[in-house]
Amino acid sequence: MSIARITEISSTSQKSFEDAIQSAVTRATKTLRNVRGAWVKEQQIKIEEGKIVEYQVNLMITFVLDEDDHTDVA
Repeated sequence: MSIARITEISSTSQKSFEDAIQSAVTRATKTLRNVRGAWVKEQQIKIEEGKIVEYQVNLMITFVLDEDDHTDVA
């Protein structure tokens, strides 16, 4: 039996939503062990003078807790 935890992270990019997602996943996997999946909760853009200047995504990252992890998940 596995126990997983979900955490929300936000990432921005000046290039695209895909770049923001990749940056978020790359960063999450440097800090979190056993990352198994993610889904995009929200997407937003920042507009200045009629042009998109920033893409933002909020991701829900799922990772499996280590068997010896005794942290309470509430």
